[in-house]
Amino acid sequence: MGLSLATAERWVERWELQQQRYAVDREERFTVIADVVEHVTAGHTAPPLVVDLGCGPGSLAARLVRRLPDAEIVAVDRDPVLLELGRTHHPDAARYVDAEIGAPGWTWALDLDRPLDAAVSTTALHYLDRDTLLGTYRQLATLMRPGGVLVNGDHVPQGEAGPAGIAAHVGRCRADRQRAFTHEDWGSWWAAVGEDPELADLLAERRRREALLGAGRPAELPLCAHLELLRQAGFDTAGPVWQYGDSCVVVAVR
Repeated sequence: MGLSLATAERWVERWELQQQRYAVDREERFTVIADVVEHVTAGHTAPPLVVDLGCGPGSLAARLVRRLPDAEIVAVDRDPVLLELGRTHHPDAARYVDAEIGAPGWTWALDLDRPLDAAVSTTALHYLDRDTLLGTYRQLATLMRPGGVLVNGDHVPQGEAGPAGIAAHVGRCRADRQRAFTHEDWGSWWAAVGEDPELADLLAERRRREALLGAGRPAELPLCAHLELLRQAGFDTAGPVWQYGDSCVVVAVR
């Protein structure tokens, strides 16, 4: 099911454009995540070991390895289409792992030989239900060295604390301004991918997995709930380091 480089480049470029519709100040969020990882690994003699959760086509991994060229990045996702796009377009950015985050035994698939310095994610963990999210946080905490970090850039509403409604409105306004520069959304991107014969086998496998897994119920938890789950999971401290509307980068320190 290998892809040509030209095909991967075309679809990843379109992916990057359509994702700007959903992640407020996406590049800034990537930069903040890289800032955190660079900070917590500064001065360490061993190359940073980082897991990228829900890596998609390698967008975050590619940016991290440009900042930290010695880093060893293990990028995990369950989507065969996006994984193959990443392997082809960003082959040197990461070691790509086909696994479902939170499923039984998923951490064994990572094949780690030492404790993690960081686990990073962007716009992926909100798909997990509350129990699976707590279990995933606990598993990540056990995989990390003391002082290691979980860095999660995602849609995290403020909940009842603070001017939550106003914050959400500000984020929507910013997203609307971004959408003026992007003409393709998630649905139309996947519809277009479905017309590419080179991706037919990968799409068939994707549909097979979706039928087995079902839709699931995302957690959609507010920030305070994420922070409480992180503390329950064994992280010493946790809090936001960047936020625009409901778009947030949360850091938890082991």
